[in-house]
Amino acid sequence: MSFGFLGIQFGWGLQMANMSAIYEYLGARPDQIAQLWLAAPLTGLLVQPIIGAMSDRTWCRLGRRRPYFLAGAILSSLALIAMPNASAVWMAAGLLWILDASINVSMEPFRAFVADKLPEEQRSTGFSMQSLFIGLGAVIASGLPWMMTNWFHVTAPADYGHAIPITVRYSFYIGALVFFAAVLWTVVTSAEYPPPDIAAFRLTKSQHAGIAATAGEIMTALREMPSTMKQLALVQLSTWLGLFCMWLYFTPAVSNHVFNAPNPQSPLYRAGNEWAGLCYLTENAVTFFFAFVLLSMAARVNRRHVHSLCLLCGAAGLISVGFIHGVENRGWLHVSLGLVGIAWASILAMPYAMLAGSLPPAKTGVYMGIFNFFIVLPEIAAALCFDKVMGSVLHNNQVAAVMVGGGFLLLAAFLVQFVREVPAADEQIERVVEKEGMVPTMTPPESPLA
Repeated sequence: MSFGFLGIQFGWGLQMANMSAIYEYLGARPDQIAQLWLAAPLTGLLVQPIIGAMSDRTWCRLGRRRPYFLAGAILSSLALIAMPNASAVWMAAGLLWILDASINVSMEPFRAFVADKLPEEQRSTGFSMQSLFIGLGAVIASGLPWMMTNWFHVTAPADYGHAIPITVRYSFYIGALVFFAAVLWTVVTSAEYPPPDIAAFRLTKSQHAGIAATAGEIMTALREMPSTMKQLALVQLSTWLGLFCMWLYFTPAVSNHVFNAPNPQSPLYRAGNEWAGLCYLTENAVTFFFAFVLLSMAARVNRRHVHSLCLLCGAAGLISVGFIHGVENRGWLHVSLGLVGIAWASILAMPYAMLAGSLPPAKTGVYMGIFNFFIVLPEIAAALCFDKVMGSVLHNNQVAAVMVGGGFLLLAAFLVQFVREVPAADEQIERVVEKEGMVPTMTPPESPLA
């Protein structure tokens, strides 16, 4: 059921490792990069809760979540093919909006898919398996341009007239094929369970049809947000601020400050970009292998402590980038992003595992979509404000921006210790007690996994 995530992360991996460089190839300045990345969080903010609410109310021959997997895969593959053919910054930015919206259509229902199909005791395993496939897909995607140059000796013809290197173009074409094939595999091979009472389900669907009903459902869910979700929200806000700093600035930081490239047209700049892609490959390879460790840890150790420890590793990795200077020391960057890979494996699994048990089953999709707010809101804030911080505070020092990201992960590691897992049934009891002013005769037991 999680194999489709290999393809989804192939698309994300290509984007994360190459988009800042693509913008600079096309002429963007460092202080413009943050706003040009605004597509990713804004499309997630708009698309994921809507798709989540719609998928909660969907049932057809393909099931509940799988129609969205397939539609998103088709659109994402077309956008991946078009992206490396952009000839101007505005064109690349527009295609990024289309690509991110399409990826979100596929990705959001995958989170609810695992919660739908697995009982509570298997959800940590299910989300960790998603981390495994995410790591595997991103390993290959991140290193593709470097592999083409150094393993397969792909070179551009003499009359090649594009600003974007040919190895990047071919990588995006391969990504389109992998994305579609992996998602199609999940659609074809993984079944979904129909609603227990299909007549009642269809009645509910008819009563909540239309944009106004969907918006109302999202607003109601926001008002009734489980307490566990509120506590995890602070963790997610800080975590994704840190990650966004890395995605925005790590690749150009490697080229400009470790490889000392004089400009984006320099061969050193391209070499730095390819090395940064290799570092992302290391990060995702660690994510892949650490997912196996995470499976074991999640079964034996409190999930809060596991996630906190992993975030501390990520913080150390990003902060350490500031102490690596010169091409001769570039190998240490693999250690830095390897530590981030440990954090990434946990970020992709533990918050969702902690959250899933507190959600009402009939609204898993919409709540998973709303949970994405706490990923995209910090990214939007960074995209809108960080260019000013880069210009006036950090003086366009991209390494310093990466280190700031490490500070945010450090804060997230502290905040996760305040998360308390409350099962959905206990949450409902607490709400009734609070609303009616009742004094319960017996306190509902805390989850054994809390």
